Amino acid sequence: MAEITIQNIVASTKFAEKLDLDVIAQTIKEAEYEPEQFPGLIYRIKEPKTATLLFTSGAANCTGAKSIEDVKANIKIIANKLEKMGVEVYKDHEIVIQNIVATSYIGGELNLSEVAVALGLENVEYEPEQFPGLVYRLTDPKVALLLFGSGKLVCAGAKKVEEVHSAVDKVIKELSLLKLIRKK
Repeated sequence: MAEITIQNIVASTKFAEKLDLDVIAQTIKEAEYEPEQFPGLIYRIKEPKTATLLFTSGAANCTGAKSIEDVKANIKIIANKLEKMGVEVYKDHEIVIQNIVATSYIGGELNLSEVAVALGLENVEYEPEQFPGLVYRLTDPKVALLLFGSGKLVCAGAKKVEEVHSAVDKVIKELSLLKLIRKK
């Protein structure tokens, strides 16, 4: 089982029917709000280190979390802050994971040209003049894996942590069976 490090989780929720971003920006000193530049208010939290975009619709997008627990903690902190300001906040926040980005190492080096041919060109994008990695799209789980010659990989597009593990295990098994991993 490869070691996997979650780098970022993007999640969305809805705090209320509507939010007055001008009032929030004036009340919360950490908030950044420039409606001429961007329609959302940016609220950064130091612990867990996250950034949340709040919109007048009451919707929010949290980014930067390293775990689902961090996402939940972030949402709880913001909900409490909004309640203290007198905002009627929903009691239950449905959290929808939009994207999980994780990194791993497959255990050896890769010749990406050989990998591209072996994995089948219909699921692979490899243009070394454009980008030093190979993009391998899986359908189950539906994720994109960026493979690098060093053996490092990035998994993007997962909605659950289990999908990351499944994708990484799957690609390592495939590359091992094809004898494409060169141990150092």
